[in-house]
Parts: sequence; C-alpha cells; structure tokens
Amino acid sequence: MTVDLKSTLVTSLKTAASQAGLALQSIAAGTDVNGQQPTIFRLGLSGAEDRSLQLELSDAFDFDKQHLLPEMTAHLAAEARRLRNPRPECYVTLGGMPVAFGKFQWPFHRSTSGADTYIVHGEIDLADPQRQNLHAKIAASVTVTFAEIVPAMEQPYAETFVYNAIRKTVDLGQLEFLKSGNRQPVPVTTRYYSRWQKKFLFTETNDAERLEYLLRKVYWLSGVLGGGKPVWIADPRDAQYLNTTEADLLRMAGHEAGEGFLVLDGEYASATPTLMARAAEYNAALESALNFTKPQFNESMRAGEANM
Repeated sequence: MTVDLKSTLVTSLKTAASQAGLALQSIAAGTDVNGQQPTIFRLGLSGAEDRSLQLELSDAFDFDKQHLLPEMTAHLAAEARRLRNPRPECYVTLGGMPVAFGKFQWPFHRSTSGADTYIVHGEIDLADPQRQNLHAKIAASVTVTFAEIVPAMEQPYAETFVYNAIRKTVDLGQLEFLKSGNRQPVPVTTRYYSRWQKKFLFTETNDAERLEYLLRKVYWLSGVLGGGKPVWIADPRDAQYLNTTEADLLRMAGHEAGEGFLVLDGEYASATPTLMARAAEYNAALESALNFTKPQFNESMRAGEANM
C-alpha cells in the first residue's frame, strides 16, 4: 500500500469489502484532470484474486457515516456478484447492443468550461467480436441541482445511474460508435429522477420488453462473450435501467429456463443451444440498434430533389 490514508477510512473499507466477500488488494494514488489525487482501491473476490475491481475515491472522502455506509456496503455487495460474470464490465442495451464500460476517471470533477456541472470521463466499446474497435468516448455531466439528490458525488453512489444514463442515451440514438472521435456528451439530468417516488427512472418497460432484454443479455454476455458461463440475472443495475425489480427479473428468467432458453442456477443464468440458435435474430437487432446511432441523411435532399 503506497498511500498514507486515515486508518479509519482503510478500516471501514476493509470491513465493508469483507462483508461483500471482497478483499482489499492494494491502494495507490491517482491523478485527476484537475491535478487532485484520488485514492485508487483495488478489490478482489476472496479466493479468486484474478477477479478485481477498481474503486476511486476523493482523497478526503470518508464514507463511514450513518447515511453513507449502507449504500457503500450495498454497492460492494453488488460488485462482488457482478465480478462473477465472465465479462463483468459488459452490459446490454435495451436495443440489443453489448457494450463494455471502461477507462472511467472517477471521481467527478467540476466543469472547466464555466458550466455549473460535475463531469466524469469514460469510454464504452461495442463488445461484438465481429465489429472491432468501435467505441464512444463519454463526457457524462451532472448538474449541481441533480447532485443534491445523490448521497455523495463519488463512484459508489453514482456509477449505476451514470452507466444507465449512458445506456439510455444509446437507446435514444444519441451516441455514435466510431473508430476514433471526440468525447460525446451524456447529460444526466433530473428527468431521470422521480422526486415523488424517490427513485431513478430511465425506461418504462413491460414484461415482453424485459423478457426480450434478459434473453439478449444471456445470449451476448454468456453465450457469445462468456463462453457459456453464467451471468448474474438479479442485477439491481439492470432493474433500475428497466424500472423493475431484481425479483421480477428472476421470475422471468425462471420462466425462460422452463422453456429451454436458459439454465438457471440461483441468481445466475447461462445460455442453452436453443437460445444460441437465435443468433441471426440477435445479430439483426444489434445491426438495427447500431444503425440507429449513426447520422442518417435524407437521400432526396442529397440528390437535390427536395424544395429548400
């Protein structure tokens, strides 16, 4: 461990990590865009040190408070389960695109352009083996007003809604996947939060849409990217994205297991040959979703046939 931190912070993190089945592997100092030094914790699954995650916290952050500790503990518990996925960094969009999240530079920093916002940079890659090197560089911005909703402007308290806002922006066709390019904005605003219900709302989905999402998730993350290994179905990050519950996702997965599309083991599901036989359907959905993110031109205007 290379950083001299308050012993209380390290002790609290070790305790929360241990409760989640994680072990603290290392601590290091990072550098953010404003020259500050966030603290980088590397946490791994107990007994499986090759599976680890990175947690970046502001240098002076202390989560050992009554209103912060429970959510940190819940975040680490979810991360421990997600780490058991064959590709923990990968998610699927509602449109059927497998995407890998990476290179996020936590914590948030204040905008240098004069806007009253917090910014976090990162990247998402199209995780399709047949379409290499397509990615989108991200600049996710959170307004100061929106930040008042969040317990703390730190990775454990913001990562889920930032990732879901990015997936929602892809669903709206407002992020383009390129082989190179500038950062693309992802505004994270109060439209994604219901003050009345006190929860985040990204997409209203029905049973049919959630069921199709689950099948696409297992197809891509287990069957294509995971070598048939199981993926976590009861992921609260997906539940928030789809505006449902973890229990509801498990219920639908159980139904599909009965239909022969999944093999369900507790909260994890793997793809069956029956599901993998739908490859043409899921590749067509991916192609359609990818095309939706590309700028489209009016061909009649290009040919000079439209009145201007």
